[in-house]
Amino acid sequence: MLFVAFAFFAFAQAASARNGAQSAADAAALAAAQDARDELMDGLELAVGKSDDWLDWIVGDDFTGAGARSAAEALAAENDSVVIGFGPDEVNGYPGFWAKIETTYTVGDSIIPGTESKHAKADATAIIKPRCDVTPSADPEKAVEFECDGGETFEIDPEDFEPEDLPDASVLFSVHLAD
Repeated sequence: MLFVAFAFFAFAQAASARNGAQSAADAAALAAAQDARDELMDGLELAVGKSDDWLDWIVGDDFTGAGARSAAEALAAENDSVVIGFGPDEVNGYPGFWAKIETTYTVGDSIIPGTESKHAKADATAIIKPRCDVTPSADPEKAVEFECDGGETFEIDPEDFEPEDLPDASVLFSVHLAD
């Protein structure tokens, strides 16, 4: 009976490590996607009124994700993990990032030999999804209407654009884990 109790405890330790790893992977992927969303907002702000293709920023076409890996590594480290795989991804037509992590801690000592040196691994993918429908005018220099989730609407006029005309990033884009 005691052996069964120790074996059960060993499996519980492994499950706990795996859950921690999954949380770290989720956090890393979300951090990467949020960093890319911020890049989209910065690019949009710089492009409105200066480039005819500024609407490409709204659908997520023009970002590079330059800081995404660093953001993923920082969040993984805060969760006692390291990124061992990373890259851009596309899920159902939406841009995103996947991250594979390994915990810096081990499963720990148990009745099962070898667990003291085993690290948990997990992976996750997060996507950036535009939340607004755009009704562009025939002339790229004219005002564009946005209708966003939740019924929020606004207009951007490239001829009379001020950075404060942009709504919060969360209005334009949702960042969430892919199914």
